[in-house]
Amino acid sequence: MALDSIEDVLFPGVDVELERVTAGSDLVLVEAAACGPAVRCPDCGIRGRRVHSTYWRTMAERPLAGRKLLIRLRVRRYFCDRVRCGRRTFVEQVRGLSERHLRSSSGPKEWLRAVAVELGGRAGERLCRKLSVGVGRTRLLGLLVAPDVPERAPRVLGVDEFAFRRGRTYGTLLVDVETGRVVDVLPDRTSETFAAWLREHPGAEIVCRDRASAYTRAIKEAAPDAIEVADRWHLLQNLSAAVEKTCHQHRACLRKHVEQEVPPEPPAIDLPVLQLPRTPIVERTRDRYADVHRLLEQKWTISAIARHLGLDRKTVRRFKTTSLDELLSSAREFGSSRQGLIDPFKPYLNSRFTAGCTSAQQLFREISQRGYRGSVQVVRRHVAYLREGTAEPVRADIPSPRRITSWIMRPTGTLTEREQDRLLDVRIACPDIARAYDLARCFHDLMTNCLGTLLHDWIRQAEEDAPAPVRSFAGFLRQDLAAVTAGLTLEWSSGKVEGNVNRVKTLKRAMYGRASFRLLRTRILTRP
Repeated sequence: MALDSIEDVLFPGVDVELERVTAGSDLVLVEAAACGPAVRCPDCGIRGRRVHSTYWRTMAERPLAGRKLLIRLRVRRYFCDRVRCGRRTFVEQVRGLSERHLRSSSGPKEWLRAVAVELGGRAGERLCRKLSVGVGRTRLLGLLVAPDVPERAPRVLGVDEFAFRRGRTYGTLLVDVETGRVVDVLPDRTSETFAAWLREHPGAEIVCRDRASAYTRAIKEAAPDAIEVADRWHLLQNLSAAVEKTCHQHRACLRKHVEQEVPPEPPAIDLPVLQLPRTPIVERTRDRYADVHRLLEQKWTISAIARHLGLDRKTVRRFKTTSLDELLSSAREFGSSRQGLIDPFKPYLNSRFTAGCTSAQQLFREISQRGYRGSVQVVRRHVAYLREGTAEPVRADIPSPRRITSWIMRPTGTLTEREQDRLLDVRIACPDIARAYDLARCFHDLMTNCLGTLLHDWIRQAEEDAPAPVRSFAGFLRQDLAAVTAGLTLEWSSGKVEGNVNRVKTLKRAMYGRASFRLLRTRILTRP
């Protein structure tokens, strides 16, 4: 459709008459006059017939071609002819352009609200400044208005807590699990607050929750007909904690098993020569060594090289006088524990020291040929401890309880062949850990295949012969049997709720954790 004039571009569908346009280097000023029909009095609704006067309003508009755009709008002030109306005069508002007490047109309002929703106050103000929009953080935050909470709760409601201040104050997040959108935010995590919300917003048929007792009491009190669904992730987390506790309690079994298999005099190890990894610091060391020596061949001085490469003179001198292998060895040790580099070689060092070789330099050369990449100082320190008789004994290679738990809880297909072999050794060494493994894998299969109807049999088996931590976990499941069975049977879970909790954490970081509850709730509810 062809445009008749510039008015159709600047004011499409708005009852104004363009009078003048003034363009500067960084500002465009548009002067216009309202020309629509007479408006009604905002108090009594009588249409104005007599014009009292006119005056100019200045309003900000969206930028035009990278320059600020200001609108000077001439509006009419009308008399109110109704005697009983308390208002004597009133000013017309141009639909689609002006609003009462607003110093910008209606156009930028949605833009600024979107900026406030995504960035908040200070960050949004900085962005608007870059976009040539003059607006402060207070104005941006004032545009945030939390949407009305639906009168009825969603059919599938998810509930979880989040921290205002971790370890001190917490709130409650309510999510529509079917759509993944936040429904409401509560100022605390007490059962009374959640129960009151459920009474005011009936309609929840399924409630996905973690194992917090406060939420359970609120649901049974305010929505007794709703089906409670325990979150599967939290169930696995609790089972993992029970398995790890079992591994802690039976660590002595693993140590005894390993000590029976390891000979008292460990044989000398013969490791293959290790290849340096292509880490950023190793590659940077290679490149810097090449640059320094290339410039040295061109007869550059140390000071000139330092200025050219942006290095300290002592750094350039070290690259000049030190071999590349030693520099790479030092780079490989950077950021790692130097003492940890020698641990695989301690059996060899101890056996050689017992055989009469007490020279730290000789031992350093021998283990360097076998793959040691640490410094000679670490070897000297270990030899000194051997002379003093204060060296720690070589500990057996026993996997930590957390690592064993990881092997047990992860799907078998994700374990490497070595991890499967080590897990088999652990199960052979300790029958209790083996029983915990069997029960954990069985529970994982129940969850994966949605076989919640078999949960009662699993609990009975665990209560008969499981280790104490796993038996305690089974007892907790029996106390919440209906919700856990639903969690292992139905398709619903708290995954979308946890995702929104992480989004809340991101918003809190963006506001430096200083936002009030009202502002945080508004941003949570308005942000899609």
